[in-house]
Amino acid sequence: MSTLLNTEATIRDHLPQTIKNALPNAVTDKLASIEAEREMWLLPPLVDLCARLREPGQQQHGTLESEGRAARGNGFLHVVIPPDTNPILENGSLLKGLRERALDDGGIYLHILGALTAGLEGEQPSNIAGLKKGGCIAVSNARRPFRNDLVLLRTLEYAATFGMKVFFYPDEPSLSGEGVAHEGYIASYHGLQGIPWIAETVALSTQLLMVEETGVAAHFSQLSCKSSIELMRWAKDKGLPVTCDVAMHQLYLTDDNLEGFNAQAYVLPPLRSNTDQQAIRRGLKDGTIDAICSHHEPLNSTAKKAPFAESTPGISNFDTFMALACQLVHDEVLTLEQLVDKICLNPAKIAGISEQYEKIGGAVLVDPNIEWQVTAQSMLSNGKNTPFFNQQLQGRVVETFFG
Repeated sequence: MSTLLNTEATIRDHLPQTIKNALPNAVTDKLASIEAEREMWLLPPLVDLCARLREPGQQQHGTLESEGRAARGNGFLHVVIPPDTNPILENGSLLKGLRERALDDGGIYLHILGALTAGLEGEQPSNIAGLKKGGCIAVSNARRPFRNDLVLLRTLEYAATFGMKVFFYPDEPSLSGEGVAHEGYIASYHGLQGIPWIAETVALSTQLLMVEETGVAAHFSQLSCKSSIELMRWAKDKGLPVTCDVAMHQLYLTDDNLEGFNAQAYVLPPLRSNTDQQAIRRGLKDGTIDAICSHHEPLNSTAKKAPFAESTPGISNFDTFMALACQLVHDEVLTLEQLVDKICLNPAKIAGISEQYEKIGGAVLVDPNIEWQVTAQSMLSNGKNTPFFNQQLQGRVVETFFG
């Protein structure tokens, strides 16, 4: 922790020196003048490795403007989006326009994953050279399958020749099928089709072996089960060029939250067992898990009103992210220093934007103890779909200092 910015020592300053040096004098003067009644945290801007802002193609749920402002207001200045929009993110001219609009309308820096295969159809590689030239930070097939393992192998070889990182969201569709919940007692009791944990780990193990063979740098996003964390630990011990993240909600919710067909807790990958959650927390603490993403998926008010299995999966996470992050420190799952690594610095490294991140700079002032209720009025996102609705949470962004 670096030197505190005010003489009352009420602000714990966790800004990297390079970012702090770049803060305008007006910002440092304002921070020095704050007389807080309790401890506050000064953090660097948050970096989100996976959010769906719903544009292009699903503006009924959210827009670059609405979700950009929600991200910014909750401390996120840099947001990574996957390629499975409509149209698919494989056109250079589209990418430039999205980045410009995200900054102009939403006030955030958008970092785009280009399509790994043409049309995300899993048949042949996309124009990876063109995507790199167009500014994509990496490529991904989102949660779409490949025709077969040979296509996957050749595509990864192709990506490696351009030095492009590949983002994976491990899922074996022949095992996950039409499942909507973690395969276990809760799903069985409610008559819901289950998704076994092995659907994730079978895909993950194959992808890790392909990474070992091709040498391509890879990031595995939204891991959800114990065996996946064990596989990542093995891969890192072998020295493979891999990183991984988990979604914040997986650290606080389990399949028990589906009780009573609670569609607000319907998300893919599904909320899993308490055993899985504890393994994820251990992996976070010991460094196996590099980052925490929001997996923000805003939905309109009708998307969750159908019967559980027919409703739309997704949780609106920007607004609750910081409160849950604060709780990780309160619960001693992470130290504040470790939290900054998981939600700020490591995600920037994984996205390959560390130099830009430091140059743009910025700061986020957090009150880790303020209590607030999750309501439609207190949420900035257009999507109010959250299992935390009407709950009292502790910790929130007080102010952002972004250029």
